[in-house]
Amino acid sequence: NVKKELFEYIGGVCKGLECNPVRVGGHKDHVHILCTLSKKISQVKLLEEVKKQSSKWIKLKGNQYHDFYWQDGYGIFSVNPSETDVVTQYIDNQDKHHTKKSFEDELRAFLRKYNVDFDEKYIWN
Repeated sequence: NVKKELFEYIGGVCKGLECNPVRVGGHKDHVHILCTLSKKISQVKLLEEVKKQSSKWIKLKGNQYHDFYWQDGYGIFSVNPSETDVVTQYIDNQDKHHTKKSFEDELRAFLRKYNVDFDEKYIWN
């Protein structure tokens, strides 16, 4: 299962950057990474490295992944340590969760819930 292997690989990238992976998971069109952030790396650099290293890795998994690429953007949100179990469960249930709600609808609702101003033309690519 390449999806499971990808999540494990991403966890390894995080660990290599001293960002302890708590859970990596997702659905067919996005990935969630719950990790601690090392004081030695910025959020932007962490995501750049995860995308770069995992793109190279997945392209080696077969010709069907030759054209794989990550979208340009990303979302990063801090998590209260007391909510780690809730977020872990949420990540574990992504496939079931997205039978009811698309990623796009979920992100819109999340941003509205926390009063984050956004313009959709800058979110999707």
